[in-house]
Amino acid sequence: MKSVFWLLLFAIAAAAAWLVRHSLREWEARQRAEEERLAKFMAATTAAAKPNPAAPLPAPLAATPDQAVPAASNDLAQQKLLFEAAHKAGAAGEPALAIQLYGRLLARYPATAFAGQARAAVESLKKKLVTA
Repeated sequence: MKSVFWLLLFAIAAAAAWLVRHSLREWEARQRAEEERLAKFMAATTAAAKPNPAAPLPAPLAATPDQAVPAASNDLAQQKLLFEAAHKAGAAGEPALAIQLYGRLLARYPATAFAGQARAAVESLKKKLVTA
């Protein structure tokens, strides 16, 4: 009877150790995936922000009224992405990165609907940087 008790206790301890190890591996995998997504996003926004000076400028296209609407919605989507990325960076404790992203948003789209919120967020993040 004593040996059955110790065998059962050993099995429970082994199962608990496996569960902890498995949970840690899954957590680390999620962290790596999150970092990769952030790196891809940052690379995409950085690449879009830096035009190649050696490349010739594209010829302006004659826009029809039907083609103007998708460009405006695409601009709004880009503005929203930049604003959300900056907000998430600020919430994640990266005020310098958030200020850069808000600055990029305001530089590209000075008349954006997010301008007031972005400027207010920059001011609060600057205060956070000064106190840190």
